[in-house]
Amino acid sequence: MREVRDSRDEQVHSLPVALVPPISPVSREANVGKIPSCYSPDAGIGSPPKFLTIQESPLSLSSRNLTGIFMTLEGGEGSGKTSQALRLCQFLTAQGYDVLHTREPGGTLVAERLRNILLDRSDEAIAPETEALLILAARRQHVDHVIRPALSRGKLVVCDRFSDSTIAYQGYARGLDLKQLRAMNEWATGRLTPHLTLLFDVPIGVGLRRRRGQAGGQNRLDLETRRFHSNVRAGFHALAKREPRRIKVIDAQPSLDSVATTVETLVLSWLRTVQSPKRRRR
Repeated sequence: MREVRDSRDEQVHSLPVALVPPISPVSREANVGKIPSCYSPDAGIGSPPKFLTIQESPLSLSSRNLTGIFMTLEGGEGSGKTSQALRLCQFLTAQGYDVLHTREPGGTLVAERLRNILLDRSDEAIAPETEALLILAARRQHVDHVIRPALSRGKLVVCDRFSDSTIAYQGYARGLDLKQLRAMNEWATGRLTPHLTLLFDVPIGVGLRRRRGQAGGQNRLDLETRRFHSNVRAGFHALAKREPRRIKVIDAQPSLDSVATTVETLVLSWLRTVQSPKRRRR
């Protein structure tokens, strides 16, 4: 598959993370006390997220520098990224980092409702454009109410999926225009880009067999054709080739423990090369 590129050259992102446009005091004040802390599947992989209401003070309009670190985990269905995201957060927390674990679509009360619409096995077909718009709406809520405040407080944010999934799924697999998707995503996120992305790669057959064996049944995306999932994987590979400094490909075929060790080694090595968030006092 030929990658469609836009005219913008690859950007090399340095800390602090790319800036998000300031939010108006009205919209921020309206959500004080209603901001979920993070997605934390303590009851097991695939469990509904547990939200905690916290009193989040409105951010100053002049507070544009985000001092935390933003990591994302990407991959096709059955790649194991959700399990690895939880393990990575537990590992980094044990190392003393102030970690926030979240996911997409979702991460806020509104975004989780949109997630349910997107993944529900409804009889009504969802147009690719509708799918993209719902994802971007959920992402804006997520960036506004969870990711940006956490980065402003210097946290290490670990997110299960982000913008790369939109390009791979809605762009390469659904066939929407890549240049337009990138522009819309920049608008929805304020050009917020992860510092590090881990791409968990498995052959299509392996991933789909894993999904069929998981508890909780299959969602709408699991039921897509093999060609769809092949296009998703090809899209992720194209993104990794386009941004090799940010996106690190992980062979996700070995056991969970083996992959987790690889991830921990890679992330700790990477953190030593950047100005990482301060560790919590023990």
